[in-house]
Amino acid sequence: MLAPCSFDYAIVRVLPRVEREEFVNAGVIVFCHARDFLAARVELDVARLQALAKDVDIALIQRHLAAIPRLCRGGPEAGALGTLNQRERFSWLTAPKSTMLQTSAAHSGLCSDPEQALERLLERVVRAP
Repeated sequence: MLAPCSFDYAIVRVLPRVEREEFVNAGVIVFCHARDFLAARVELDVARLQALAKDVDIALIQRHLAAIPRLCRGGPEAGALGTLNQRERFSWLTAPKSTMLQTSAAHSGLCSDPEQALERLLERVVRAP
């Protein structure tokens, strides 16, 4: 078993009406430098989002959410941002924005396996109880 290492994470939020500051948690981004790991998982609960805004463009939001894991993977399919290193991509993804998609402040934790940490966070903060 690998020794625990530190990781950073942020919650991906959808704000259908930014001015109202109401949001639905829709994903998690995890960065672990020691394990060379940057990944995101997105699971949008459409019914919860539509409870905040019935007329929201679900297809548009899903397209934008799909870009987050792609940016985490990097490479040519992530465009110009894909050329940045993992830390730079994590910083860009978690930078404050006033758009329909935002992230929480970055938080830290310890884990032996960042993929398992990502799954635990997704279960705890995104999936409905």
